[in-house]
Amino acid sequence: MAVVRAAEAILQTLGGAEVTLLFAAAGLPADRASELGLVDPGVDQVAICPVIVREVTTDNSGPRRRIEVLAGRSATAEQVSQRNVASADVLFETALGLVYQGEMFHIEGFVVERFAGLAYLYRVMAVA
Repeated sequence: MAVVRAAEAILQTLGGAEVTLLFAAAGLPADRASELGLVDPGVDQVAICPVIVREVTTDNSGPRRRIEVLAGRSATAEQVSQRNVASADVLFETALGLVYQGEMFHIEGFVVERFAGLAYLYRVMAVA
């Protein structure tokens, strides 16, 4: 558990930024337009903080902006329980994308850092 506390302290000290994960909204209105698919169900927005966000250099032919988001166990644990998912892995897999500084990013992938089998840091790569 000491490694989790150390990671959280580093995230608080060096980061303190916030990203918003976007999820498909679950409910639809009960009218005929929604049955025909004419109503946009919208998205649920979930804030994750504290995180560290790093700009990653990209090739000229690649995406115009790429970021790496580092999130700790405690930043994701609250949302895992509120969204009733099995783990933070599922949280990132089911997200439609993330918003940072008003810009929408697509989640390319993520890596879970573990120590002694305990997840303590999530490294998420996203592109705009």
